Amino acid sequence: MQLNGKSVSRETQDRLENFSKLFMKWAGTINLVAPSTIGEIWRRHIADSAQIFQLSPQPQNWLDLGSGGGFPGVITAIFLAELQDGWVHLVESNQKKAAFLRVALAETGARGSVYPLRIENAYSSLPVCDAISARALADLDQLLSLSSPWLIGSETRAFFHKGRDYVAEIEKAHSRWDFDLVEHASAVEANSVVLEISGLRHKNPG
Repeated sequence: MQLNGKSVSRETQDRLENFSKLFMKWAGTINLVAPSTIGEIWRRHIADSAQIFQLSPQPQNWLDLGSGGGFPGVITAIFLAELQDGWVHLVESNQKKAAFLRVALAETGARGSVYPLRIENAYSSLPVCDAISARALADLDQLLSLSSPWLIGSETRAFFHKGRDYVAEIEKAHSRWDFDLVEHASAVEANSVVLEISGLRHKNPG
């Protein structure tokens, strides 16, 4: 099997297929993603999420913000299972979604755990991570605010999916923040990117 032009092992494929079945079952009762995209779960959600691990395929300690239906956090955790190292800490304040995430991690053997917290309160429980991910959560300026406790003064990197308006979001974010940026073209969606951000710092006034 290939995802985004890269080979995926049979073991990981089996885990992803198991996750897909669980997702479809739970999506019938709780709103995990936009209903109009459920029919394209492999391309719009699984392949799109897989890009995060494929950009940084090391056994790292991940923090996934607003994990929702498991994208990209559970997908990253499934890839880490093959490495038998690394971990994903999934932060999701919605109790029903958090319950789904726990089941998905357990039944796929993925390397992750769920924290039913508001992101603003997560730093006290999870003060250290190597990398941060978020998808369909907020605009870039707000994402930087939410992730700033982990990013400022550290070597932590963030990977954020962004759609066709990403240039405007970057310009807006630069009004308050300085940061190092790498733009990775999406392998799934035209005019979309994954923004890799590090070295976050508050912009000096004036």
